[in-house]
Amino acid sequence: MHTRFLTAMACSFMALAATTAHAQAREEGKLLVAAQVLDELRGERDQQIPAQLLQRAYGVAVIPDVTKAAFLFGARHGTGVLSVRDSQGRFSSPLFIDLTGGSIGWQIGVQEADVVLVFVTKRGIEGIENGTLTLGADASVAAGPVGRQGEAAVTPKAEVYSYSRARGLFLGVALDGTAITVSDSATGRFYGKPAAPASDIISGAVTSSSDSVRRFLAALSASTGELPAGKTQSVPAPAAAPTSAPGASTPAPAPAQTFSVDDPR
Repeated sequence: MHTRFLTAMACSFMALAATTAHAQAREEGKLLVAAQVLDELRGERDQQIPAQLLQRAYGVAVIPDVTKAAFLFGARHGTGVLSVRDSQGRFSSPLFIDLTGGSIGWQIGVQEADVVLVFVTKRGIEGIENGTLTLGADASVAAGPVGRQGEAAVTPKAEVYSYSRARGLFLGVALDGTAITVSDSATGRFYGKPAAPASDIISGAVTSSSDSVRRFLAALSASTGELPAGKTQSVPAPAAAPTSAPGASTPAPAPAQTFSVDDPR
């Protein structure tokens, strides 16, 4: 009887471990797909998010494969990841989030799209620490400009810029009324801390050295034009000044050139 009890307990622990590993693998996969979305968008020069927008982002959310289904009334749902800049300006380890929204009007069909949200003000991202942020209510949202010409359209009229890519097209999309909710279950499973608040992850108190996290943050750093943490640019050493032969005259140095700040060179 005692042996059966121990065997049952062992089987239960093994099943629990297998379930946890499967759940973590799902979150790992979500991070890898999100990194792939950023890499692909960065390669589409005519349809990419303007660099100026990404460079001043307080946070970036990537929600791959958002499903939009409609029959008169529409619904949108997807799961993804969100990274927020910490107090030192570095992007935090990701939070796992759910995106849910609806729409009213004559519509029918099912569509899947990758959604990217760029938070350009600190106030626009603060609400997520409480667990839920509603676009259009808690933070103003606008369809984001795209492409090289989109740089001129970047204005401080919104706190969040939203994008969607479906069937190979990458466009700005309006997401008023869409709710972004931190998935406590997915975040807790991934970090092994079910009770860890979002603020602990954003502040860097809770982190992960997972390879999928490193790949996602590397893709995010490349998209925002920043260097990954721990890397610095190497500056070449100045070339040694040439020595002149004895008795040779030294040419006078050329006059210094100055350029205005807006000079294209």
